[in-house]
Amino acid sequence: MKETLDHLYGGNTLTKNEAQEIMTRIGQNGCSEIEITSFLTVYLMRGITTGELAGFRDALLELCLKVNLNGRKTIDVCGTGGDGKNTFNISTVSAFVVAGTGLPVAKHGNYGVSGPVGSSNLFEHFGYRFSSDEGKLKKEVDSAGITFMHAPLFHPAMKYVAPVRKALQTKTFFNMLGPMINPALPEYQLVGVYSPEVQKLYADIYRQSGKKYMIIHTLDGYDEISLTGRTKIITAQEETIIDPSTFGMEEAGQNELLGGKTTSEAADILVNVLQNKGTARQKQVVTANAAAAFKVVRPEISWSDCVGMASESIDSGRAYQSFKKLISLQ
Repeated sequence: MKETLDHLYGGNTLTKNEAQEIMTRIGQNGCSEIEITSFLTVYLMRGITTGELAGFRDALLELCLKVNLNGRKTIDVCGTGGDGKNTFNISTVSAFVVAGTGLPVAKHGNYGVSGPVGSSNLFEHFGYRFSSDEGKLKKEVDSAGITFMHAPLFHPAMKYVAPVRKALQTKTFFNMLGPMINPALPEYQLVGVYSPEVQKLYADIYRQSGKKYMIIHTLDGYDEISLTGRTKIITAQEETIIDPSTFGMEEAGQNELLGGKTTSEAADILVNVLQNKGTARQKQVVTANAAAAFKVVRPEISWSDCVGMASESIDSGRAYQSFKKLISLQ
């Protein structure tokens, strides 16, 4: 690691292979916490290259416990986090809305690092039993339309980094990696990112992935479709700008999207939205993000029809039924 750090301190970058090699070493407990801290700090001081990020991703996928869902074509709906906006857990709620329409979801997540409540905090609060057992995960997808993979169970390599990330209490390039290392390797992905620079990195990497994807960034800094302004979306086919009117909605205020400061408060918001008892704005932003997930899978469908599918999932109670079924299986 010393040679790598000296190389990086000199203003140099790593090739994809070098990045994969050093991340593999970290993931096999070959580096001290001080070395890992120094390594992460380099990337807090400068940007990361496409090759470096791709190499880190490849190492973690190689080291992870992969999940075989036997041909079930799933989607992951997630964000990188790290946008500092303290929204409620929009992507987690949206995942249940997507599942309520019959589109199977393989969600990958973790405890909150750069924010107070991550998806794992929420699932754990409701009594969801974290497991790497494929039989359990498959049953959940088949019965509830959704399963959840708590990242530390599938990425044992990350345990050597977790204490450093917790101590730093800021976003690192591991925020960028989270959506890229879903152990179920879902065929479809809706990914929200916290900056235009990260969006470009993702686009460069995902273009080579063979996946059907949409990478979203709302231009005032959100890692999701926030309805607070214009959103740039990138797919394999296009780069374009959409705005709230795309969904037939009006612009939202940032204070309308704030999440709970505790897991309990965040959980209440999730249940309220799924039961169609949330605020109109909470329902709208969830609907918009779920609509984007449908657009990933069926790009030929109009935005209006995608919005209709998402709204119907909530209004019919199917989104909430998906949530209740998943928890009942624990």
